Amino acid sequence: MIFWELFYEFFLIGLFTFGGGYAMIPLIEDAVLKHNWLSETDFINFIGVCESTPGPVAVNMATYIGSTQAGILGSAVATIAVVLPSFIIIVLIAAVLKNIIKNKYVIRALEGIKAVVLGLIIATGITLLITCLGYESLNSFDFDFLSLICLGILVLIYLGMFFIFKKKINTITLILISIVVGIAVCGIASII
Repeated sequence: MIFWELFYEFFLIGLFTFGGGYAMIPLIEDAVLKHNWLSETDFINFIGVCESTPGPVAVNMATYIGSTQAGILGSAVATIAVVLPSFIIIVLIAAVLKNIIKNKYVIRALEGIKAVVLGLIIATGITLLITCLGYESLNSFDFDFLSLICLGILVLIYLGMFFIFKKKINTITLILISIVVGIAVCGIASII
């Protein structure tokens, strides 16, 4: 039964999500919370882990959630399910429907989908931000001052590099800097 649930949920996520991993996060969250596969706090924390590990976010999440629920076979089922719709669609487009992308209705549909994807990504970013700052539920907000300090330091570093040196920090460097900042801020806070 668990294998069918994993396959079904992650197949639907893969089938109905456009825009990549960030756009999938709200759908994955709904499925995970509906089945009690992870708590909301664990889910939010795991997004950070998925961002720090190689590979697409949705695949990392599917693999992890599948493994927590049904071991190695569960991770394989969930991972295959989340990538299978994209694989099928790409094969169909490449083999049969080469000219469909030029269809004016398809172009208009894709333009509409772009707006939804943008909304999903913004909603995910806002959710992650307020959760990191202490939001737990509508009735509970435990402000996390250390997270705000880390966020402020990282924003200053990023903007400083951009405006002073006219360079953007690449993602890997930013992740490594955030690890160092997090360890330093929490280390200093524990001493004080």
